Amino acid sequence: MRFTKIGDAILINRFLKANRENYICRMKEAVNNNVLGLQMPTDPRWVNIAQMNIEDILVDHAYCEQKAASSCISMIVQYPERSELVEVMTPVVAEEWNHFERVVEQLTKRGYKLGKPRKDEYVIKIQKILKKGGSEEERLVDKLLLNALIEARSCERFKLLHQNIEDEELQKFYYELMVSEAGHYKNFIQLAKLYMPEVYVQRRWKEFLAEEAKILETLEVRADRMH
Repeated sequence: MRFTKIGDAILINRFLKANRENYICRMKEAVNNNVLGLQMPTDPRWVNIAQMNIEDILVDHAYCEQKAASSCISMIVQYPERSELVEVMTPVVAEEWNHFERVVEQLTKRGYKLGKPRKDEYVIKIQKILKKGGSEEERLVDKLLLNALIEARSCERFKLLHQNIEDEELQKFYYELMVSEAGHYKNFIQLAKLYMPEVYVQRRWKEFLAEEAKILETLEVRADRMH
């Protein structure tokens, strides 16, 4: 039965992307209805600081997209026998790398260079939520939920930039990426429900959200970080 659900989800996702307006409306609705479920909103000071330090934000954002693509590639390589995961993750890799290219383009337009990657304290801390034991399926679900969490937080940050930044080109840019990240979030959640019962996934997802909220309270608001 779960195979049917993910199979249906894959087909629906393909249809929506082929009908871009429907896809955008569905993902925008998901964001507006807060189905991403984040428990802790971003500190309202962040978007103002980000706008004043847009070069640093764009550099960090570029590497976030690179790491997102690399994470999906790693899962494909680690679980090549899981055909549904490979099918869903492959286009996500392409989309995340396209996002990397687009962020680099925004940097270049403004006369900025990519620069070196920075230490991602947010990701380092939320990785500690992952199970160290349990079955292979439980560990896989944790990896999928970790990626879903990062996509959800990125989506929330992109929404803030879209709504508050003065640069009109970047407003549109971050709107488009917000929609895309919402779709990736849904992909990860749907895959998790394929490999473990929905009740388990929902319970574990709530644990991720609760822990992420605690972690955000410990992180300072920085001008050079997307997360």
